[in-house]
Amino acid sequence: MIELGRVQKLKIKRFASVGAFLNLDGSNDEDVLLPKSQVPEGAKEGDEIEVMIYRDSRDRVIATTNRSKLEVGEMGHLMVVSQTEIGAFLDWGLEKDLFLPFAETVGALEKGKSYLVGVYLDKSDRLCATMKVRDMLRTDSPYKLDDKVEGTIYSINRDIGAFVAVDDQYDGLIPTKEMIGIYEVGDPVQVRVTNIKEDGKLDLSLKDKGYVQMDKDGEKILEKLKANRGFLNLNDHSSPEEIRKELRMSKSGFKRAVGRLLKGEIIEFHGDGIRIKE
Repeated sequence: MIELGRVQKLKIKRFASVGAFLNLDGSNDEDVLLPKSQVPEGAKEGDEIEVMIYRDSRDRVIATTNRSKLEVGEMGHLMVVSQTEIGAFLDWGLEKDLFLPFAETVGALEKGKSYLVGVYLDKSDRLCATMKVRDMLRTDSPYKLDDKVEGTIYSINRDIGAFVAVDDQYDGLIPTKEMIGIYEVGDPVQVRVTNIKEDGKLDLSLKDKGYVQMDKDGEKILEKLKANRGFLNLNDHSSPEEIRKELRMSKSGFKRAVGRLLKGEIIEFHGDGIRIKE
């Protein structure tokens, strides 16, 4: 059968002044028009043509030799070209933009920005987009613990965390405690795999692994020491507020980093602070 939203090979059944009518051999579907401007030069009845099937601005099923950026069941990033009270319209590469219903929107949209969406057929047999892609994501990723991966935030729950489509294919979650900074739906992220659940879903973190973070904190402390002639008036007894004001890091992070620098004999305690060891 002829399928909406998919690329198919159809045969030319007949010609008319408006173009060529296509169909599948033995199909009970109505013939589909390929507009005259898109009929290949020299085409004749019986020729097979690869076309995309969609609905035009008058809601007629029509064929095109142009290629959409996505087909039914696929996910990808499409740009918002206009917005209305009932939804938004996305550029998916065809003459008629793809409709994103308001009910299928997650968060606020911005014209000109691209969002991760999936393409589906609604109950009225219309081609539509959805930002609610969780059910389209897979749970058979090839990743292992501590792998660095990239993805797109597709939903945010302030109590749970940010849901991520890893590689825009696999389902993952950044728990709230693993978040750093402020993110919005549609933002790309680089994260680390911290757990692979029994169902295959991934737990993720925006934070580096402990020892890596400690190294970065150590580098920050050394940079600050060098900028202050080798001395900082901070120690284990300094308040969290003093440490955060001076270094923009937590007290626990400061203590871990200082411990590593002391062990490496890079710094030493001096008076009420720390200094670079001579």
